Amino acid sequence: MNKSIGAAVLISALIVARVASAQGMLLDFAADKVIKKYQTATCDELKAQRKEPPTDKEKEAVQFLRNDSQARIFFINKIAAPVLNKMYECGMIP
Repeated sequence: MNKSIGAAVLISALIVARVASAQGMLLDFAADKVIKKYQTATCDELKAQRKEPPTDKEKEAVQFLRNDSQARIFFINKIAAPVLNKMYECGMIP
């Protein structure tokens, strides 16, 4: 009985670890995509995009980050420097 409980706990832990790993890979991919967007876009393109309403996919991503503080911290820590530097260069922030 104890072996089967232990096996179930181990399997559950592996599933959770795999899901967390996949989530981390998706966050990494999304962060890289945002960084690339800011690095390759011109200042005029970024200013124009800023005025556009967010897509449904972007709304879902923002909602996800609002609900998951660890994911939000990871994402923001990764994109903050490149995005803010570009925004500063473009005069989008003081």
